[in-house]
Amino acid sequence: MPIISRRLRAALLATASAALVAAALPSPVPLGIGDPLFPRLGNPGYDVLSYDIGLTYQGSNSKPLDAVTTIEARTTEPLDRINLDFAQGTVRTVEINGVRADFAAADEDLVIQPPGRLPAGAPLHITVRHTSDPNGGQDSGGWLRTADGLAMANQADAAHRVFPSNDHPADKAFFTFRITAPKDLTVVANGLPAGTARNGAETTWTYRTEHPMATELAQVTIGRSTVLKRTGPHGLPVRDVVPSADRKRLEPWLSKTPGQLEWMEQQVGPYPFETYGLLVAATDTGFELETQTLSLFERSLFTQTAYPKWYVESIMVHELAHQWFGDSVSPQAWSDLWLNEGHASWYEARYAEEHADRPLESRMYDAYIRSDGWRAAGGPPARPDVPAPGQKLSLFRPVVYDGSALVLYALRQEIGESAFDRLERSWVKKHRDSNAATADFVRLASQTAGRDLTSFFDGWLYGEKTPPMPGHPDWHSAKPDGQR
Repeated sequence: MPIISRRLRAALLATASAALVAAALPSPVPLGIGDPLFPRLGNPGYDVLSYDIGLTYQGSNSKPLDAVTTIEARTTEPLDRINLDFAQGTVRTVEINGVRADFAAADEDLVIQPPGRLPAGAPLHITVRHTSDPNGGQDSGGWLRTADGLAMANQADAAHRVFPSNDHPADKAFFTFRITAPKDLTVVANGLPAGTARNGAETTWTYRTEHPMATELAQVTIGRSTVLKRTGPHGLPVRDVVPSADRKRLEPWLSKTPGQLEWMEQQVGPYPFETYGLLVAATDTGFELETQTLSLFERSLFTQTAYPKWYVESIMVHELAHQWFGDSVSPQAWSDLWLNEGHASWYEARYAEEHADRPLESRMYDAYIRSDGWRAAGGPPARPDVPAPGQKLSLFRPVVYDGSALVLYALRQEIGESAFDRLERSWVKKHRDSNAATADFVRLASQTAGRDLTSFFDGWLYGEKTPPMPGHPDWHSAKPDGQR
């Protein structure tokens, strides 16, 4: 997810939290799973198995959507209360296992009082009737307004601005989307279509995922769009969602996806999901985003002539690579982000080298020169500095992109290309549809190399200074500004 600029608005959180309060619940307390970077994100005590999200869009991207979110979960410890992440909308009613429950807001949490104490291992069927408000502003995450409707941009912690959830990638689940919209609009979501139903002037579109997904990767797009279909490797259905007026103009770019899928499969193995495609949105975000099976792109990336062809193609591969690294294999904690963005940047650079004569070594040398400055500005790759209040997306900084691709380059230099390629294939195969942490990568790399690489990774992932580059004793990192 290449980020240029986005800001979160603290005032919005206070307004949204106030809107949640609708029933008496004494002393509600916000919880979290203790993520080092986002300690209040996610909630302990249960495991979400699936989400069923119903949304009704009335034709205006400035009006709140009526919504029903149904969560199937199982408790992992005894619970007296259940916390969900939800920060932007009005909750009308909550039911647990068919029984109405009291609820209240606490910061960005929806705190629910079940009818009685829940034992560990108990099934949970939670139904929340609420609104989903797109009026938080483009910089706050969640709903994104487009020229003709809406799309989602939930990374890193904004899915709970759209629907109640356990909003942390460590708790992946299956998703069903049921979206009702005026019949002249097109709706697409993650996964595969599971039918449409016409009711007067409205159509309800249903989509389901075949693989578990992190909440931050959810995508729903509503607008005057055209769905273009083609076939990828092994008969994979590829569908792109584009503004109808731009379908011919965008086709030269979209036609490259099957070949890019083939190239990625040659690098790391079979594509991990049921479908893929690009969502091209008429909106100004400053970033692209790897939403699962349907990557989000700004229209301007493809229509502005200032971008070189090789650059646009490499960004397409960056988001495609995330389907393996970040989507199929999701981070256990947000400090593991380097595994997502480092790998996506690595394959972006590799593709540019092979298809546009942009040498990988030159890019990595440039990154090495800058590396100490990046570490001083934002922390080392696997121990990034905590984002400042109201600037959570500053987490997406250079050290987790090319600074982390540089770690992978150093690793390949250290263990050799053959071992490195085996490691990459083993990583995505071993952790498919699950979560993995930095320690898991270090362990698998050591097993693949046949020796303990802990000290190697300690320096490259956690050191304040960039270690010497294996095979390049002449490489030197520039001193950060202000240092002599």
